[in-house]
Amino acid sequence: MLRNDPHIGSPRNRVDGPAKVTGAATYAAEFATGDLSYGYIVESAIARGRIRSIDVTAAEAARGVLKVFTHENRPQTAWFTYKYRDQVGPPGSPFRPLYSDEIQYNGQPIALVVATSFDAARDAAALVTVSYDEGPHLTDLSIARSDAYEPPKKRMGIAPPPDPRGDAIKAFSEAPVRVSAEYAIAAEHHNPMEPHATTVIWEGKGKITVHDKTQGVQNSQAYVASVFGLSSDDVRVVAPYVGGGFGSGLRPQHQLFLAVMASLALKRSVRVELTRQQMFSHVHRPETINAVSLGADAGGKLVSIQHHAVAATSQFEDHQENVVNWSGMLYHAPNVDLRYELAKLDIYSPGDMRAPGAPLGLFALESAMDELAIAANIDPIDLRLRNYTDHDENNGKAFTSKELRACYREGAARFGWTKRIAQPSSMRDGRELIGWGMASGVWEAGMMKTAARAVFTADGRLELSCATSDIGTGTYTILSQIGAETLGLEMEQVTVRLADSTLPASPVQGGSWTAASAGSAVMAACQELQAQLFKLARKVDGSPLADASLDDIAFANGSILLRTNPAKSVSLAQAIAASGETKLEAEKSASPGLIGAMRYVSYTHSAVFAEVRIDEELGQIRVTRVVNAVAAGRILNPKTARSQIIGGVVWGIGMALHEETLTDHRLGRIVNHSLAEYHVPSNADIYDIDVVFVEEQDDKASPIGVKGLGEIGIVGTAAAIANAIHHATGKRLRSLPMTIDKLLAA
Repeated sequence: MLRNDPHIGSPRNRVDGPAKVTGAATYAAEFATGDLSYGYIVESAIARGRIRSIDVTAAEAARGVLKVFTHENRPQTAWFTYKYRDQVGPPGSPFRPLYSDEIQYNGQPIALVVATSFDAARDAAALVTVSYDEGPHLTDLSIARSDAYEPPKKRMGIAPPPDPRGDAIKAFSEAPVRVSAEYAIAAEHHNPMEPHATTVIWEGKGKITVHDKTQGVQNSQAYVASVFGLSSDDVRVVAPYVGGGFGSGLRPQHQLFLAVMASLALKRSVRVELTRQQMFSHVHRPETINAVSLGADAGGKLVSIQHHAVAATSQFEDHQENVVNWSGMLYHAPNVDLRYELAKLDIYSPGDMRAPGAPLGLFALESAMDELAIAANIDPIDLRLRNYTDHDENNGKAFTSKELRACYREGAARFGWTKRIAQPSSMRDGRELIGWGMASGVWEAGMMKTAARAVFTADGRLELSCATSDIGTGTYTILSQIGAETLGLEMEQVTVRLADSTLPASPVQGGSWTAASAGSAVMAACQELQAQLFKLARKVDGSPLADASLDDIAFANGSILLRTNPAKSVSLAQAIAASGETKLEAEKSASPGLIGAMRYVSYTHSAVFAEVRIDEELGQIRVTRVVNAVAAGRILNPKTARSQIIGGVVWGIGMALHEETLTDHRLGRIVNHSLAEYHVPSNADIYDIDVVFVEEQDDKASPIGVKGLGEIGIVGTAAAIANAIHHATGKRLRSLPMTIDKLLAA
């Protein structure tokens, strides 16, 4: 009989879960080898200037030290800037560790001590003495914004703001209902559970195997080969498990360069692992200031949207994100002016962090929409419905699907929005003020060209392989589900291999495109296996499928069945055994359709509802309830999908109330570079999070009908919390994080 319990759409446990909870999963800093040595990074103590002298004599004389590398003795690497660029890097000159005596930011790596043990390397690093010629520096965005500029070269994959439409300034000046304000978001640093690390295994004869904390093994491979002048055949990069990426592993980080450099120079295996403090020396979400002006008629219909953002970047690269474009496509407005500028600071280049750009721009837009709803005396949901649009007004393209109305409806019903009393400070429980707020969310539902290989063996097992990563999203699991369902197997019969640069080509894992991309490639490869197996099954002596076509059969229970009579079947084992083959293999690619991309755009949407309770005297803020209603096409695994949304919401709570990179601008140095002082939400900060998946059919976003989920959970959360805080207190906080001092001072 046909399968009654499909794998796709079922809440399956993670297939990699047992390995992770038992410690069997091996991460970048855990791969062992006999001749392993350890590198420890020495960082600069100034933000701008040059190294006058660096003395490594005492460090090199210390017990166990093999070599101290500085700009004065580092091995020769590629000369040209383009050799250091990677798949997702922004325009500019990528940072080159130990390249010269120039200091470009505080915390820059200026030496690498390599020793026979980590402790020996760390202790010797303290013996390196450095003197500097210090120059003037600037790390304060509020000052640098006066020299902000529109980036002359656009970052690949990041659409610049569209041309203005209408006359937004004139329409705003004539609008009867207006709001205009600035919204600021502090810089945030990645703090995944696994710090960045690279273990380079020296294989001999110039060949290395690299275990890197990365979201793109082939990106790291190409970078290493290009920088060090190696053949790609001599560099294998492997990262089967990643302890949280969130964008921090999209680009090769400096520990990769340093570990490979030392390994090649010493002809031995080397590990470089960043300390938690050193994790603050590279990628982060950029500090951003948004100026938003909204004008509406007396009925709440938008007539003007103006959104101008200034974001921090480094002196050497123009890091860019999609911050303002959402304001031109989420709601209908005839007059729109969007601008995005950068301001250079003496810092390391910012990098992508979960939903790069969207939480920044949507905090501003959705806070302003809440302010507009209050000014127009309209319910916040009603205001958004009055300005609903059925196409992307930035480019005139239709959406592949959009169920945002259903998100509002189902999220509001689950939250109990109709019980909300509109007047601020009107809901309370004892000494606590209660606030209810909501916001819209939107994120790209992308797809990238990806290849996958499927191998079915005579013992009835299926192996799927793809170079894409699993950064904790559940990729191993959903690919197992797709393969098992397509060939009618149990998930236990499926093995998935990922994150090895020798596997079929894949882009970096990011942008919420992996499920659609790798999933579609795996489906295509398995469908090719279906055709091969069916061809063999028809040739089996006495086969009941001899006269059948592909449309007549189904794969279930390890067999190929006639749909009209499931009792007539040929097992997959019979089919392959009759052929005399030991295995069948298929490799296929999946790509977004060119014609569809010309006519449609695809986004995932959400409606976020938040409840806060605030101690009226102390100003302590608790987010006690969040409902996030999400429309994301086909849900492959409700369990892992829900986990992704919960994780995004938790991060949104951190963005709203906790996370802030604090810099002493006199020194240009981050002062809270530890988990003791850089606050992220703990268990005690998180209460009830409810996830609603809204039914959405989409046959254009991807061949398997899915949209990504990794980022949509965060994008509207901070704005919903800010709106809830205003509803509770009547105070509008426009600067993240929203801390007690800001609330009491408002």
